[in-house]
Amino acid sequence: MSADTPPPSSPPPESTETAEGPEHTSAAAYRLSRLLPFLGWMRQLSPGDARSDLIAGLSGAVLVLPQGVAYALIAGLFGSSRHMVSGPAAAISMVVFGTVSTLAAPGSPEYLPLVLALTCMVGIIQLSLGLMRMGALVNLISHTVVIGFTAGAGVLIATSQLKHLFGIALGDASSFLGTWWALLGHLGDTSWATLITGLSTLLTAVLVRRLNRKLPWMLVAMAVGCGVAALLGGSAAGIPMVGALSGSLPPFSLPPLGFDTLRSLGGAAFALAVLGLIEAVSIARAIGVRSHQRIDGNQEFIGQGLSNLAGSFFSCFAGSGSFTRSGANYDAGARTPLSVVVAALIVLAVLLLVPDVTAWLPLPAMAGLIMVIAANLIEVGHIRQILAVSREEAVVLVITFLATLLLPLEFAIFAGVLVSLVLYLNRTSRPRLVEMAPDPEHPELGVRNAERYQLAQCREVVILRVDGSLFFGAVDHVQRKLARYTGKHVILLGTGCNFIDIAGAEMLEIEQRSLRDAGGSLSMCGFRMYALEVMERGGFLERMGRENYFHTAEAAIASLRDSVAEAHRAHGDQPAACPDCQLFGPAGIGPGQGVRLTPPLA
Repeated sequence: MSADTPPPSSPPPESTETAEGPEHTSAAAYRLSRLLPFLGWMRQLSPGDARSDLIAGLSGAVLVLPQGVAYALIAGLFGSSRHMVSGPAAAISMVVFGTVSTLAAPGSPEYLPLVLALTCMVGIIQLSLGLMRMGALVNLISHTVVIGFTAGAGVLIATSQLKHLFGIALGDASSFLGTWWALLGHLGDTSWATLITGLSTLLTAVLVRRLNRKLPWMLVAMAVGCGVAALLGGSAAGIPMVGALSGSLPPFSLPPLGFDTLRSLGGAAFALAVLGLIEAVSIARAIGVRSHQRIDGNQEFIGQGLSNLAGSFFSCFAGSGSFTRSGANYDAGARTPLSVVVAALIVLAVLLLVPDVTAWLPLPAMAGLIMVIAANLIEVGHIRQILAVSREEAVVLVITFLATLLLPLEFAIFAGVLVSLVLYLNRTSRPRLVEMAPDPEHPELGVRNAERYQLAQCREVVILRVDGSLFFGAVDHVQRKLARYTGKHVILLGTGCNFIDIAGAEMLEIEQRSLRDAGGSLSMCGFRMYALEVMERGGFLERMGRENYFHTAEAAIASLRDSVAEAHRAHGDQPAACPDCQLFGPAGIGPGQGVRLTPPLA
């Protein structure tokens, strides 16, 4: 665990002894903790954790105030991530607007009820997916995809704050390239008072973080930003402010869920539910990489579903995880979701008691803070490691990063997952067939990689270790490899094979027939029984001949002794065709002579 990671508190020892036995109590406690995750971290909460969460909550409230905290409390209590903060998300907001605006004009009496109905449906779908344990789908999002997505999101977040930092109106520009193009074209319109305010906040945040990360650097930086803005003249000098809050709570209302509404919004609700879950879990996993916390996809589904479902009754539209607020929560030192509870209570108090206080918060100061948080989302160490270690992973990283910058966020995740799966299938569809041979200097090691250790092989018998599954995608590759050994006796070692499907079994049957017709043979040994289940049920082992399957390599080699005897015997003045064979020749160390051929080692 890095020095920057808040240390997790140790749970106190608990007694599980009851009249019904410790196992029953333990199982019941586990089920309860899965249903109500906040009971777990509340029992483990230490005074140090509470202090850190209080500071993080105060810092988070500064960022949350302008945006609202309608989702954060419920998603934080019922999700598995201890640092993710939920709320309005740009991608979700745009999809909501695009969907509902085709059914009702924005601002019309029908518009808001449709938005609430859509949000309610999204929450129900997400909650249902969580209860059905569909969270395993997030396992398709690899660590490299998360790193690339996080880095791209960091750059996007920083880019989105440039207009507030420079005090430039960029019109309708919202995309990555569009924002930079508009900014470069309007640099002459920079408000220097705004830029100085933002840079002073940014530099203060960086400096305080470097001096002592335990200090509430966000609060200190925001205080400096507010002071600089006041010295420069505040709003009178053209420095934009956040503005006052409304001073009232959202009203309770029932979403209209009639048949026509369900039919018209059903497809969009499912797409929004999946989009929100992908975004939320991706953010939770990205923060989890830094905090070394395991994320439960099912619990995140439940947390997001409950937050959207409850929010639909209080004039909230569909939301998801927030990179900005989640990163700020973690960087502020949060250790448990208590920080989100603190932030929610502070926002509630400000909203009801002093709604005008946000009128003194400068937008460029907030932009400076957010840019520091965005920079922290870029895991430079992980990126360097990926680029240095694996070319395939580097491709996934770069494509995901560029897709995050240039495509909508939901498609960026899909792009990364798709490329990962394509590369994975390409790799698994090309299983290695490694030529093996006995090592005369180390007979106790059995057969070894002939190419790596420069070992002589028998000219008549080829021992091939299968490193990978024999499934439909690998059939063509394996057939091309086996075509090199026409007329020879081939022994397939299956210790590295985990799975054989029908296409793979048919391929083995065809190749055995081809080799036999050419004067050779195909034997199998060392395959796991569960890998042979398809061949057993499909009758392939019967048709290929059970006498051609062996449990050990020794037995497979011994069965070929008579078939290759002529090649290893001298005929008058004619030397043997394979005189130095390590398996069957006069100097061989074959079966029965002390060599252990199974299991094979690379």
